[in-house]
Amino acid sequence: MAIDKELLDILACPKCKGNIRLTESGDGLICDACKLKYPIKDDIPVMLIEEAGKI
Repeated sequence: MAIDKELLDILACPKCKGNIRLTESGDGLICDACKLKYPIKDDIPVMLIEEAGKI
């Protein structure tokens, strides 16, 4: 199950409150401003700064 477009429209980066986008592989959400990738586990975005990885 992919992340719903409506959910992507309302989600924001928890660090900078900027826009996020889905990775090409669909395994995470990327904030281009912060250069962070938030993982998606079991079809649920994990929007915790401490769980994000650098891109």
